[in-house]
Amino acid sequence: MVRDIRISGTGQLLDLAGRLRRAGHENIRQSYTRRIRRAAEPLKNDLQDTIRSMPLTSSGRKGRGGPSPTTRPFRASMADAVRLSVRTTGDPGAKVWIDRSRLPSDITPGVLNQINDTGRLRHPVYGNKRRWASQFGGRGFWDKTVQSHRSRITREVERVVDDVRRRIE
Repeated sequence: MVRDIRISGTGQLLDLAGRLRRAGHENIRQSYTRRIRRAAEPLKNDLQDTIRSMPLTSSGRKGRGGPSPTTRPFRASMADAVRLSVRTTGDPGAKVWIDRSRLPSDITPGVLNQINDTGRLRHPVYGNKRRWASQFGGRGFWDKTVQSHRSRITREVERVVDDVRRRIE
């Protein structure tokens, strides 16, 4: 069960963060952060696109349904909740996650884990918590998307770390 993905070379990044702090090079730190963000941004965008285009099939009765009575469809809500953050201090690295505070109240964290692990998504029918429906879709979409970007991001972060290390030595 994947709740978030962190791509970091913790040893190198921790060492570099300490050196940057001691050197006091604020413009180098900003450049470093911007370049790591730029390396991770395609992953975030790809996760959002994958969520938006994910086919969902229902296990319920056919012929019922129609347009969503809510203002934002489920997939768009989930895609918009994907976030990216970059830290250069403490626990340095890039983190891509689904921000639960940006989701509608009827989508719970357990729902997100279920669709990732089993492909099943349970949710209340039009917000009615006494009536639940199951849908099936992109099993393991998060892990597959992250794996497709992992080597590229790792190479980019290593390149950034080497460039910054050369500039402060």
